[in-house]
Amino acid sequence: MPERKISPRAWVALVLLAVTGQIAWAVENSWFNTFVYDQLTPDPRPVAWMVAASAITATLTTLLMGTLSDRARWRFGRRKPFILIGYILWGISTILFPTVAYIKTTSLAVIMVVIADSIMTFFGSTANDAAFNAWTTDIASTRERGRVEGVLNMAVFIAQIVAMAAAGVLIDQVGYFTFFYVLGAIVIFSGIVGGGLLQDVPAPAIPPGRSFWAEFAELFQWKTVRENTTLFLVLLNIMLANIGYQVSMPYLIVYLNNYIGISKTEFSIIGGAVMLGSALLAVPFGLLADRWERRTMILVCTVVGSLGGLIFSFARGLVPLALTALLWQAVTMAAGVAAVAWLKDLLPEANRGKFLGVRMIFWIAIPMVLGPAIGSRLIQAFGTPTVMNGEAGFIPPPLIFQVGALIAITALVPLLFIRKNSTDESRE
Repeated sequence: MPERKISPRAWVALVLLAVTGQIAWAVENSWFNTFVYDQLTPDPRPVAWMVAASAITATLTTLLMGTLSDRARWRFGRRKPFILIGYILWGISTILFPTVAYIKTTSLAVIMVVIADSIMTFFGSTANDAAFNAWTTDIASTRERGRVEGVLNMAVFIAQIVAMAAAGVLIDQVGYFTFFYVLGAIVIFSGIVGGGLLQDVPAPAIPPGRSFWAEFAELFQWKTVRENTTLFLVLLNIMLANIGYQVSMPYLIVYLNNYIGISKTEFSIIGGAVMLGSALLAVPFGLLADRWERRTMILVCTVVGSLGGLIFSFARGLVPLALTALLWQAVTMAAGVAAVAWLKDLLPEANRGKFLGVRMIFWIAIPMVLGPAIGSRLIQAFGTPTVMNGEAGFIPPPLIFQVGALIAITALVPLLFIRKNSTDESRE
């Protein structure tokens, strides 16, 4: 039987939904935090709470809704309803997000901004992380999977460049409210068009006698850890590296705006150049990840990336900031490329989708809970006191990048327990 080819209609839906979804996530990961700092309070704790709540929501949503979409056998499709409705609600919740600034009581506004971000994350994770990513796997044959992954990775790069290069300029020109209104409208439009275009492929039968919760519980059996030791050591490496990264990342733009003194537009120039350079360097790094022994590549990149984050903390001025940020971001991205490639080699063939959900725990939930919390404590203890809009708070210090670099270097430890050229659990 010939392999199914992806139709032009499906390619349009895939590109539109991938790019729009990644732009929405990139903005949520960077500019939502600056919105809270600029519009609500300069206290760093609400940013940490919001990032942690969003990470936990994204992880649980992906695990639960991903499993639910696996089992869905609805009249309108298996993944399509989750994507179409999810993108529309994602866009609406993005439009409503900045309205929390109208709440005059700061404590109530902080509670509502955490809730609003979590609601938006629920719809986004349902539509994009769970259903859309599963649909891209459903439609791709072995022969076309590489092209699909290439499009998805390119969507991430485009989104990062847009979020870094364009968002700051737009916010400086039109303000946060108009910016979020436009972003939400784009997400809604993409959901209607892309969701309307996509078509589900025939779904396999659900094994008899297996309930939703029984299938979900299999993710957390200790036997699974014992049988996939190398895989979980790689996940620990990813977790520690991302904890270090998240110590400073939620506060990066706030630090550059308020400690260094550059505008959002100037940040867009730096951020756009850095992300473009990192994206261009990612291609040779990706080829190297396939040819070079992955454990060694991650070891080297972890050391160099941590050094880059440390040097960035001492940089002043647009050019030094851009150059040190490029070193930090490009090499950190290279380590991530190699780790993901290695991780996919180790995924059990029969449970790849479920293990990608487990990856969210190590990649998103734990790092985004612990990292920002550590950063918040450091900012409160060592930051410069400030008052903005009548609210007391702190300006982030360079120390958050230095501590983040030290934590990231601990990601070497799990790798030391993996044999060089280890293939004991490879699923290649």
